[in-house]
Amino acid sequence: MATPRRHFRPRRLVLACLAGCSTAGAFAQAQLDPVTITGRVTPTINAAGWGEVPLAKLPLQAGVFTAERLLDRGATRLSDLTNFDPAVSDAYNAEGYWDQLTVRGYVIDNRFNYRRDGLPINAETSIPLDNKAQVEVLKGISGMQAGTSAPGGLVNLVVKRPLDTPLRRAAVDWREKSTLTGAVDLSDRFGAERAFGVRLNAAAAHLDPLVRDSRGSRQMLAVAGDWRLGAGTLLEAEVESSHRSQPSQAAFSMWGDRVPAPVDPRRNLNDQRWSLPVVLDGDTASLRWRQTLSADWSFIAHAATQRLRSDDRIAFPFGCSAADGTYYPDRYCPDGSFDLYDFRSENERRRTDALDLSLTGRVQVGSWAHALTLGVLNSRVKNRFQRQAFNYVGTVGPGDETPADPTLTDENTQRDEHTSEVYARDAIAIDARWTAWLGVRHTRLHRQSVRTDGSRPTDYRQTFTTPFVALSYAYVPDQLVYASWGRGMESSVAPNRTRYTNAGEASTQTSRQAELGLKGSTESLEWSAALFDVVKHIAADIGSCDDPGTCTYQPDGTQRHLGGEGSISWRTGAWTWLAGAQWLRARREGSANAGVNGNMPYNVPARTLKLQAEHRLAAVPGLVIEGSGRYTSRRYVDPLNSASIPGYAVLGVAARQAVRFGAQTLTWRAGVDNLTDKRAWRESPFQFGHVYLYPLRPRTAWLGVQVDL
Repeated sequence: MATPRRHFRPRRLVLACLAGCSTAGAFAQAQLDPVTITGRVTPTINAAGWGEVPLAKLPLQAGVFTAERLLDRGATRLSDLTNFDPAVSDAYNAEGYWDQLTVRGYVIDNRFNYRRDGLPINAETSIPLDNKAQVEVLKGISGMQAGTSAPGGLVNLVVKRPLDTPLRRAAVDWREKSTLTGAVDLSDRFGAERAFGVRLNAAAAHLDPLVRDSRGSRQMLAVAGDWRLGAGTLLEAEVESSHRSQPSQAAFSMWGDRVPAPVDPRRNLNDQRWSLPVVLDGDTASLRWRQTLSADWSFIAHAATQRLRSDDRIAFPFGCSAADGTYYPDRYCPDGSFDLYDFRSENERRRTDALDLSLTGRVQVGSWAHALTLGVLNSRVKNRFQRQAFNYVGTVGPGDETPADPTLTDENTQRDEHTSEVYARDAIAIDARWTAWLGVRHTRLHRQSVRTDGSRPTDYRQTFTTPFVALSYAYVPDQLVYASWGRGMESSVAPNRTRYTNAGEASTQTSRQAELGLKGSTESLEWSAALFDVVKHIAADIGSCDDPGTCTYQPDGTQRHLGGEGSISWRTGAWTWLAGAQWLRARREGSANAGVNGNMPYNVPARTLKLQAEHRLAAVPGLVIEGSGRYTSRRYVDPLNSASIPGYAVLGVAARQAVRFGAQTLTWRAGVDNLTDKRAWRESPFQFGHVYLYPLRPRTAWLGVQVDL
């Protein structure tokens, strides 16, 4: 029986907030004269590796999303970055699970493409944003910044640190259906000459989103401190502990040979009585010592450890055994039924340790000024798993119930990795306009794996170098043109199984990128544009792979993404306009499987457009009304491009206002995502050799109140 669709009128919430908070604004106006502040703040991006050089002067493209910007748009998780930047899109993002992103059409690797204050972490977990000052997305090849990483981009999380001025902040946020979050952010300095600083962030949430059968909870506690030992010495430490427990949302799929009409996005196929929540626990700590050696040179030692524990559990739809005996291995049956499996992988443990030592300084050689960084990074990864369940429990339709089967019938894989990296960067100011950017990273890699029963061991070592070179020219102040070239690297191994002719042999997949970019700004206008060409070499199984000795894991052509992206921000009077677009021609080339050559990769839109307009109401000081829209073109659902999901456009509205009451400031934010309640397929990930579909999230209202004391 179809579930009746609820008719929610978001305008009531928005109008109520505007009316009530506008009254508060008028009251504040009677006590305080309005003050208008204008100006530009050019962000820096730590992930780039060029120190305090502003992003506007770097020969690369990146997105910097501050905590305030995320709050203003109601963003609560990393996957919400897809609402901001046209180069960032979804890559199997489910309610209740960890976030996965695609940048410039490539899925970035949660194991190797994430950093926390510049050090490597594993993102196969839920990452809280409550204690993050900003999230950075470096676009393009990241071989200079990471030893091994997928092409497309690098995500860096910048932790909130103690401030110079006291902060006393409390916030409460509500989000449909009835998710409620409370958080505090406290910072202060004390001691002689205020040498000691402490910042505490804590959050707790009851999770009850519009997706059915997905109630849960999360908690986060983080403390950061610093000690200014002297004029040139700073010691920083921080620790973060988080917990999230929530059932995840199973994906939909094709029905036989057709893509069905978009379903009710509130529907959750993970709705068996025996379904258990995904539990994600994370503990992270770091220690950083900054030492000024002279007027031109400084030294940094930075160490971090991350320990994750996960219980990954779901009633998992996979393929379909039709009543007529037909088996659909990569999609659901024509009537929408599917095979259901009881999947449980409990007590997964992942540990990452890293130590980075770097020396930064300036040297004048003749008329050329060199900004140098030399460093070494040593990291270790240790992943430990138990046996897992992946058991067929029946062929069902939506709403049907099956018995559970948690029997541990499948082996898992233990993994160890030790990486040593030596890197160097040099920004050479040739004159007032020309700058040459040189970078290189040399990596030594040792990886081992073995199944939980001791079978199929692998052990291999590799050494490789990933360079970067760019040249920029500031043709007028605050306007820059640049050209760059870089190389990246991924590493894999042929499984140690009898069907492989090269079992246990290592394979290296290189990637390279050429980019031509333009950046500029005036007092009211900022713009950025780039043309890029990214080529990734692919490794795949070649042969029938059915019997012993019939399969070889080897190079299998390339995936090339040729595209362009641009963004513009224009401030005129009370209005601010922001727009961004990406065009992408992504193709598979040179594969032994002729059926995929010339095809576009699955789940990659060729065109993406994102718009935002803000208006500051003169009649109500501090009140800002925002409208946003984004458009995504169609996406193919499988490597053969046999079907696609249509493109879609979605709208949103939001408002915010900061109101002063004496020494206190109250800030409210409200909004409605997917204003028209558009029904569409949001993304089409092809995972585990299976076509999956996720619907666009339904119309969702949210409201937040923040008090600074």
